[in-house]
Amino acid sequence: MQVVRWILGSLILFFNWVFTPKSIKRDSALQVKIDRQTAKLSLYQYPACPFCVKVRRAMKRNSLNIQTVDAKRCEASKKELVEGGGKLKVPCLRIEENPGNVRWMYESSEIIQYLEGQVSACQEAA
Repeated sequence: MQVVRWILGSLILFFNWVFTPKSIKRDSALQVKIDRQTAKLSLYQYPACPFCVKVRRAMKRNSLNIQTVDAKRCEASKKELVEGGGKLKVPCLRIEENPGNVRWMYESSEIIQYLEGQVSACQEAA
């Protein structure tokens, strides 16, 4: 089973690399504003997880500079995810709204919807 997972993971990463989406080009002032808004976001993920790839592709398409955290290989990150979010499940978006107020979002579709909503809000305010 481990060999099958390795093969599938390798295929997922290969096809993701081959078909990487193009990033949106936007005005530099707007990009700086979006970067500031996403500075307190972190995506806890596994590199070959198909749902994590889906979120990372949406981040790439929307030119979002969000820190990614490998919760598979890093024990400290894994522990932080379980303690903060309550479960070891990826993808998980850590949203620091205010100092001391952190939200954890787990579903890939919800994460993408949230991120695209943040981009839309920035564009409308500009």
